[in-house]
Amino acid sequence: MFRHIADNLTAWHARQQRELPWRNEPAGVRDAYAVWVSEVMAQQTQLTVVVDYFNRWMERFPSVEDLAGADQQEVLKLWEGLGYYSRARNLHRAAQIVADEFGGRLPRTRWELLQLPGIGEYTAGAILSLAFGQAEPILDANAKRVFSRVWDIDEPIELSSTEKRLWRLSRQLVEAAQDPGAVNEGLMELGALLCRPRNPQCRDCPLRSHCSARRQGVQNRRPVRRPREDVPHIEVAAAVIWEGAPGASRLLISQRPEKGLLGGLWSFPNGAMDAADKDLPACLERAIRQVLGVPIDVGEQVASVEHGFTHFSMTLSAFHARICAGKPRAVGVSDWRWTTLEEIEQFPCPVPDRKIITALRNLLEEV
Repeated sequence: MFRHIADNLTAWHARQQRELPWRNEPAGVRDAYAVWVSEVMAQQTQLTVVVDYFNRWMERFPSVEDLAGADQQEVLKLWEGLGYYSRARNLHRAAQIVADEFGGRLPRTRWELLQLPGIGEYTAGAILSLAFGQAEPILDANAKRVFSRVWDIDEPIELSSTEKRLWRLSRQLVEAAQDPGAVNEGLMELGALLCRPRNPQCRDCPLRSHCSARRQGVQNRRPVRRPREDVPHIEVAAAVIWEGAPGASRLLISQRPEKGLLGGLWSFPNGAMDAADKDLPACLERAIRQVLGVPIDVGEQVASVEHGFTHFSMTLSAFHARICAGKPRAVGVSDWRWTTLEEIEQFPCPVPDRKIITALRNLLEEV
């Protein structure tokens, strides 16, 4: 059965695969660095979004050595908008290790790859199969969905026992394949194009004759998932602190600590509401004392931005502000500096802060 599934996937993928810039060579003989970058970028991101980022990245950092020698701020700037910035920091650090310890060539064993920052079981399997033709399994969200339907797995996909079963199935599949890289890529492509989360296109699926869930008519109920918990929502206030008159002077941005959410990026200094804050301006006054060590006067609101993260959602409200006394200090941030609305483009910033910058420019154009 595994050999038939592998052959069907390989033949289907050869006909239906999308043209993507990192697929300029057959699976199994591709540039390992390009495979690595594309797979990290594609995690939790649509491939249509990844293409432009990948092309810009490879133009600026065409080799492991180029990435290893880059400044982290430039790396984060090129990553800006992709989210999950720890992936970019890990890519950068791992490239430095590969350049120093492996002569700029990614190692060819799963164990060695797993020692590199940011490379887990899935990424290691993708590199080994797609770049080196090794019979190493992969298991991303698309593959999990395909396996759950083909084998009609009725246990929650989040269970460790289910995860182990899926990895076993994935390994059995690539070990039965003549072309493990093509099978792995076909598996991911099938999940993206046909075996979708809702309304799978079973009629066109190359695995329909093998699919137990389809035969039972339960394909729309696979994979089984635990009930989702409510996502918490937080209110955050940000300060657009002007050095002088709003719009006619420089403004202050701060760099987030490297460890933690959005580490290393630059943003308007901010803080989350807590039970002791009577309102957002009071929250902001407290937060700026904590992160910059100075008192501020809070002025009019600039913008309010909604944004969702993996484990929570946020409303970010930005206010004009000025420092009442003293000089800012990097108390709860890594660094701070004055900049202009034009110069701020040089800094890697989170998406919500980019929206505030756009709102500021629109406001100033109206004045």
